[in-house]
Amino acid sequence: MGVAFGKNKKEQVEPVRAKVTGKIPTWLRGTLLRNGPGMHTVGETSYNHWFDGLALLHSFTIRDGEVYYRSRYLRSDSYNANMEANRIVVSEFGTMAYPDPSKNIFSKAFTYLSQTIPDFTDNCLINFMKCGEDFYAVTETNYIRKINPQTLETLEKVDYRKYVTVHLATAHPHYDSAGNVLNLGISIVDKGKTKYVIFKIPATAPDRTKRMSPLEHTEVICSIPSRSLFSPSYCHSFSVTENYIIFLEQPFKLDILKMATAYIRGMSWASCLVFHGEDKTYINIVNQRTGKPVSIKFYTDPMVVFHHVNAYEEDGCLLFDVIAYEDNSLYQWFYLSNLKEGLEGNAKIIPFPTLKRFAVPLYMDKNAEVGSNLIKLSTTTARALKEKDDQVYCEPELLCEGLELPQINYAAHNGKPYRYIFGFDVQRTLNPNKIIKYDILTKSSLRWGEDHYWPSEPVFLATPDAKEEDDGILLMTMVSSDPQKLPFLLILDAKNFAELARAYVDVDMHLDLHGLFIPDTDWDTRKQALPKEVQDRASDCPVASQTGQA
Repeated sequence: MGVAFGKNKKEQVEPVRAKVTGKIPTWLRGTLLRNGPGMHTVGETSYNHWFDGLALLHSFTIRDGEVYYRSRYLRSDSYNANMEANRIVVSEFGTMAYPDPSKNIFSKAFTYLSQTIPDFTDNCLINFMKCGEDFYAVTETNYIRKINPQTLETLEKVDYRKYVTVHLATAHPHYDSAGNVLNLGISIVDKGKTKYVIFKIPATAPDRTKRMSPLEHTEVICSIPSRSLFSPSYCHSFSVTENYIIFLEQPFKLDILKMATAYIRGMSWASCLVFHGEDKTYINIVNQRTGKPVSIKFYTDPMVVFHHVNAYEEDGCLLFDVIAYEDNSLYQWFYLSNLKEGLEGNAKIIPFPTLKRFAVPLYMDKNAEVGSNLIKLSTTTARALKEKDDQVYCEPELLCEGLELPQINYAAHNGKPYRYIFGFDVQRTLNPNKIIKYDILTKSSLRWGEDHYWPSEPVFLATPDAKEEDDGILLMTMVSSDPQKLPFLLILDAKNFAELARAYVDVDMHLDLHGLFIPDTDWDTRKQALPKEVQDRASDCPVASQTGQA
């Protein structure tokens, strides 16, 4: 049960009751869903990259101080094809696979070149998305898989292209105050153009009597041409405010021409992602109401960003925070061969992230002198320097180093001024890390960690009577590098990092990537996540039959 990158994990289909120590808050009722790679070898074949592994979903169902755990592999088309062949036959981003190795190179080329853009995997291993009343496992391709969040069963396969022309889409959608989904996708060489497409999925279908999915009413907010027809930027996430959407065209680019021939060259799609250190990073600002981009041309130095943290508007400016790297070495670092070397103490230093704050003016004074700073805010040292031809160079404020997988009080502060960031405290070597709370105002931090344990991305939940931004708890999965130590769900007080409770489970738990918490608003439905004897007990209990969040 120890941490071992590349080791296959067993699924736990039937719920297992956890051993709880400490006291779980009485108001905490719901299900924590987590997603990540759980299987890295099929038969005699192996994936090359940790992000290629087959998706293993797991959940913690919490109610009345009890916790139940279960896990299940996503039965994607990719999973099913691999299991039937007992080897890897579906390509993932870091592993190119061949369904029929007996074919010669010419028949392979003919089969593949019939389509310029490959049919990507539906191995949705990165995150979850709530769309209307439905939940989906998501990755960065055009495919998402509907799931049953109570039982983790895999339901229908959905192709974004049925509703909006995108070949790739982020696994980090946003939700506005009405529950609408906002996401960013890339349309590759469609009608002679490669575009970044910002689209919105309504929280509910206009006519619910026809049982239509909200996906059928997907709306394109804006399409922005890529600066290069054959080299769009890699986009993992983006930021939103009340009125604007911010995304970066970074010099970490997907070479479409290389990708179109990757199959016959025997190269993975990951090899088609190229970092151009001589290029700039361009900042795109789109008005949500009009769908039009801000005309000012903003740019900054070359960097690679996987995770945006948050953004907000202040006195005619946009401030947005990102986790930035000097190059693409973080993605390279997660090849399983590199991770194995790291566990043996032979790896290079882990790429180190930096939390950067950018500030951009929404309007530019035409009389401002070239070289002048257009940012007049006292709350940041970030600058926006006017250049010729209405270009603006953005110089960030460096907030802190070593923070990744950032989370905030999303429900109350996404797109709004905020103070606290919760995340993964990255160290310089491959050792179990800590959870960090960073205070943007005081530039101070809190940390929590335990020897031999790896924490997951923290999930913040506000208390029902929260008055301050950090009134709440953090939920994290903890997996040990010591096989004698059981994994557990950890609950921390988000204000002071005091430990509230643990829920130990005797299972083969995997390291995961992202997830979400579903509040208990429908107990009768959610009972499916619990063993039958617990369902019966809950049905006999008059308190349990009264649904709703405390």
